[in-house]
Amino acid sequence: MTTTQGRWMTQQVHDRLRAELAELLNRRSAAEIDTESDPLVDEGHRRARIREIRDLLSNAVVGEPPPDDGVAEPGMLLTVRFDDGETETFLLGTRDGADADGLAVYSPESPLGAALTGARQGEERTYDVPGGTVRVTLLRAVPHRP
Repeated sequence: MTTTQGRWMTQQVHDRLRAELAELLNRRSAAEIDTESDPLVDEGHRRARIREIRDLLSNAVVGEPPPDDGVAEPGMLLTVRFDDGETETFLLGTRDGADADGLAVYSPESPLGAALTGARQGEERTYDVPGGTVRVTLLRAVPHRP
């Protein structure tokens, strides 16, 4: 997945990706990954992950907060309210499999992230999930500052 746009991520995510890439590059053979699995499959997965991480890092925008204009975009801390009245606060940014600063992280490519990107505070958006359509209102969008 190559993109010409920068991918916003925290310094923490950036550091974890760099460490994972270094570890993957230091493995000399697929046999070091798991001696009981298929080395060709493991090597293919390793190479694919190396490409993925390199792509993420080459387009990384690390920790630069977006403008404080109330518009949902990567790097913003979003508070939303769902139709059932439940609220959630999360970071819109690149995930690496872990939360950032104890916050949930949603990718701009996720259904919720894609629906909210570009929304202004108070704006209602919808997105599809396997069980139907979800309606969500953006209550607050502020730059993430760890």
